Order: sequence, then structure tokens, then C-alpha cells
Amino acid sequence: MEKQIPVPAGTTAPRIPTADQIRRAPKVVLHDHLDGGLRPETIVELAAASGYQGLPTTDPVKLGVWFREAADSGSLVRYLETFAHTCAVMQTREALVRVAADCAEDLAADGVVYAEVRYAPEQHLEGGLTLDEVVEAVNEGFRLGEANARAKGNRIKVGTLLTAMRHAARSQEIAELANRYRDAGVVGFDIAGAEAGHPPTRHQGAFDYLKGENNHFTIHAGEAFGLPSIWEALQCCGADRLGHGVRIIDDITVNEDGTVELGRLAAYVRDKRIPLEMCPTSNLQTAAASSYAEHPIGLLSRLKFRITVNTDNRLMSGTSMSQEFAHLVDAFGYTLDDMAWFTINAMKSAFLPFDERLAMINDVIKPGYAELKAEWLFGGGA
Repeated sequence: MEKQIPVPAGTTAPRIPTADQIRRAPKVVLHDHLDGGLRPETIVELAAASGYQGLPTTDPVKLGVWFREAADSGSLVRYLETFAHTCAVMQTREALVRVAADCAEDLAADGVVYAEVRYAPEQHLEGGLTLDEVVEAVNEGFRLGEANARAKGNRIKVGTLLTAMRHAARSQEIAELANRYRDAGVVGFDIAGAEAGHPPTRHQGAFDYLKGENNHFTIHAGEAFGLPSIWEALQCCGADRLGHGVRIIDDITVNEDGTVELGRLAAYVRDKRIPLEMCPTSNLQTAAASSYAEHPIGLLSRLKFRITVNTDNRLMSGTSMSQEFAHLVDAFGYTLDDMAWFTINAMKSAFLPFDERLAMINDVIKPGYAELKAEWLFGGGA
């Protein structure tokens, strides 16, 4: 991983970043759900304002614990219930603006400089909003959150992904919505929901439409269902990225002598540099991995797949980008160079125009990590 450089006698070059350095490091997240990242106190206040009485508790601290325990319970019913509560309080323009603004501020405070946040507009219509009004409210909230973050000395740029639910039948409508707002804050399209029984090819028309419009899309695939889900997402639908994609590990064999053999699909994914939106903590909750140390991200990174690190659902997983990286640092001994590699991978894979991606890498990400790596020279590093 990190190239070993001779260290002059009497000095100690930092290798493992501190928690503070991880937080301050510029980070990029490509897989973060808006309805999975609310602040508990915001949920309580929005529930009171809307008259929603279904929360398990109105104590913000206890509510945060409830969300994490429900997500960790191993019960799919309980896990899905968590989103029922967050979506229930996200049914008005004012609520969507606030939630989006909170999201941008929280990510920026955690050192995230670019984020692609996804949500399903079709899940926010119960209060009478139209699909267009939902998108416009969320976009307004993110612009407000970006401005609030700047006022606090933090910088972030947020793009949104419009998600269609794979068990529903509105994917064409949502794809057209994403294309309509592609120059107004929406950077791409996604499908989400249970993979088993709901193959991505059910939404082939939406993907063909987006390809015809030269638009970007990612697909949740290979999180739970396995290699067929990944194959269909890539070879039938033409996904630009894979949401999770963790089950690509099933097409890789590690021999007793330590040599590694890639199956045809795994080799294709690596050769084509298809980005994998990996979410370590979330994968532990869904049993896609048994521990951070045994998460496929370790092997896949060594094999130089296009790996990105993400949060998925910050509320349900009780996590942040800094915490995700901290877990990986503890599990694999990753350095600031490794963090920079993951972050540049993500920025290369973002659905932003090429010149903006390049500027973010060269003018923000690389200088940010160089400054952190140099701190040991002035007594500020580990």
C-alpha cells in the first residue's frame, strides 16, 4: 500500500492517522441515503410539527439508540420500520428543505467535500407534494446547507441521485424526472429496495431511456442477492457504478498458497474500473460481512478494484465517513495515503463533469492530504 520511505534518524514519520486527522481529511461520499441520515432531534421536532405520533420515543438520545438497535436487530421488519418513521416526517416542503440542509451541514462538518445523496421522490408525496416539488425542495435544502456550512468554515458540494424503488412501477417517471433536473442539482439515477425477486431488468426501459439521454445511473446490486444481481446491473442495464457490489467477492478464489484467482465477472469489474460503492458498517448489519477485519474491502483494495468508502444510512448505522475510515484504519492499518486513494477513487467515479472532478482532486483533495501528511514535521501529527 504505502511506499516505505527511509526516515532520518531521530524522527518518526506518521503512518496511522489520528482520529482528528481522519475527521479533517477531505472525504467524498457517493452512497448516502437522505432518509437514512436524519438527526434524531430533527425527527422529533418534525414529528411534533406534523402531528406524527408513531415514533417509539420522543427523547432524541433514546430515539437515536432505537434506530441503531433496530438496524442491528437482524429483523428485516424492524429495519424497514426505521425508514417508515423517517419518511413519515419528510412529507412537506419545509421538512425536506430542513432535512437536506441538515444533511449537507453534517457531512461538511465531518470533512466531506463532495457528496452524492440519494432519495426516492415517490416516497414523499403523502402531504400533497408533486414529484417536481419534492426535487425542488430537496435541492433548495442542499443549497441552504452548503451556504450554512461555508458560514462555519466548511466547504461541501452536494449532488443528488433520484432513486426509484425496485418493487414499484415508477422507474420510467423517476428517470425522466432525473433527466429534467440534471442541470439543477440532480446528477444521476438509482434503483433501490429488496434485490431478491426484483431484478434490475424489470426497469430496463428506464435504463435504456437514461442511456439514450447520455445520463448517469448507479444500481443497488450485489449487496444481498449475489453475482446474478451484479451481472444484470452491468451487462443488461449498463450501470455506471454498483451500489455496494460487495458480493463480487463470491467470484474470487483465494488459494491456500495465497494466490488469488478472479472469475470472469470479477475480472471484468476490475478491468473496466467499475466503481464499487462499499458501505462497511451497513454491510455488517445486513450480514454481507461478519466483521470489519473480514470485510471484502480489504482483499478488493489489495487487488486494486475501484473501491469507494461510503456511509449508506448514517442514522441507522450510527456512523459517519470519519467513523467508516476509522474502522478501516483499525482493521487494516490504512494510512493517509490509503485514505487519499479511496477518496480519489470516489471523486473519479462521481457523476460530476470531468473538469469539476479534476479540480476537486487537484485543488482540494490532494493538497488536503499533503498538508495532513506534513504535520509531523511541525509536531502536529501522530
